[in-house]
Amino acid sequence: MGGLFGVVGTDSCVQTLFYGTDYHSHLGTEHGGMAVFGEKGFYNTIHGISQAQFKSRFVDDYKKMEGLSGIGAIDDESPQPLIFRSKFGLYAVVATGLITNKNKLVGELLNEGASFTEMAGGGVNNAEIVASLINRGDNIVEGIASMRGIIEGSICVLVLTPEGIYAARDKVGRFPLVLGQSKDPQKRSFVVATEASSFENLGYSIMQFLGPGEIVLLSSEGIKQLKPEGTEKKICSFLWIYTGSPSSSYEGISVERTRERCGCYLARRDNVQADFVAGVPDSGVGHAIGYAMESGIPYRRPLVKYTPGYGRSYTPPTQEIRDLVATMKLSAVQEVINGSRMIICDDSIVRGTQLKNLTVKKLWDNGAKEIHVRPACPPLMFPCIYASSTRTTAELACRKAIRALEGKDIDDPSEYLDRSTEKHARMIDWIRRDLNVTSLKYMLIEDMIEAIGLPADQLCLYCWQGA
Repeated sequence: MGGLFGVVGTDSCVQTLFYGTDYHSHLGTEHGGMAVFGEKGFYNTIHGISQAQFKSRFVDDYKKMEGLSGIGAIDDESPQPLIFRSKFGLYAVVATGLITNKNKLVGELLNEGASFTEMAGGGVNNAEIVASLINRGDNIVEGIASMRGIIEGSICVLVLTPEGIYAARDKVGRFPLVLGQSKDPQKRSFVVATEASSFENLGYSIMQFLGPGEIVLLSSEGIKQLKPEGTEKKICSFLWIYTGSPSSSYEGISVERTRERCGCYLARRDNVQADFVAGVPDSGVGHAIGYAMESGIPYRRPLVKYTPGYGRSYTPPTQEIRDLVATMKLSAVQEVINGSRMIICDDSIVRGTQLKNLTVKKLWDNGAKEIHVRPACPPLMFPCIYASSTRTTAELACRKAIRALEGKDIDDPSEYLDRSTEKHARMIDWIRRDLNVTSLKYMLIEDMIEAIGLPADQLCLYCWQGA
């Protein structure tokens, strides 16, 4: 996935930009960058962050930067921000999301005379594609609007210009953008971010969440709407279940409270006897707290995370790195585990490899008596086509189970989607046995929707339903 942050005001923006961008580090592990505009024009800096935290890579750069407005990004796919000279003048762009028709668009743009700077690995930077499509328009706003109509997938964009920051949420709002203003009434400063949780410690308060397809301009004068929001809304449900920071909110709905409600629903449909409830750190913790609150079973910590050195094990692009991070970041507390029956809440089972080899194994190795796993969302059946999270159908735990049961891959998993069928039950039991746990019970999709609190038709449920 990735995260965006932008700030504009009448005072130096650099420190706010540095820390605001850093507050999106949980959304990506590969690339980070910032760009500012000031008296000396545009300046940008980009670094890889796969081997170091954002702050340590950029702490020297940001002290040299000067400007009243700036944008930053954390992204797993493309190094950015990039600066472009165009018919609209100079501007900088950050764009996060997934362009599924990327090859087709690159071919069309090359035929039109566009050129691209090839990234390592032979790909084309998403920011370059976005900028080339924006440049087709009569102005930046119309260029952004037409770009979103051409791109398949989902893209949120910030464009830094001398007049301010153009902020555009993707056309159906799958991923968030939120606007904020300084809490200091003497300070005219405005921010835009993927994560609302980036505001509080920087002295900003939430003004509004951009609607799907909405485009605004942030300047020191305030925020001006340039294109109203659309009528269709399909917000990524996984934001609340896993991706988002617990302290954040989307559409005004708290991530942490949603996770607690998920845990409550899991407990209401369960009758397992256990000595305690635990969450797989960190994203499973809120779900486990909710389960404990509802069930009355104590919450304990058999696994603790070594926070200073390791990020999220879901976001790195290769399985080898994901496994290494998962192995090193979690430490078992044998005195809590030994001889205990435990309910383990996790946000989801995506591939299942880390849960099986690096979490469950640690619990058994330290004397667990029973392990009952309760994922806080339904079985994931389809790889996301709107963000670079789950990448292929073959790697999903459910599809591995189906392949084992059928002896081959199948195109239509509808019988396995229907939880009333024997095939669904066999799939769940195969995953249980593969994970080597005492019991496995997934959350129902209707409970997940209720826990989030938005109508089903306003949520993206593609990962679970394929539509």
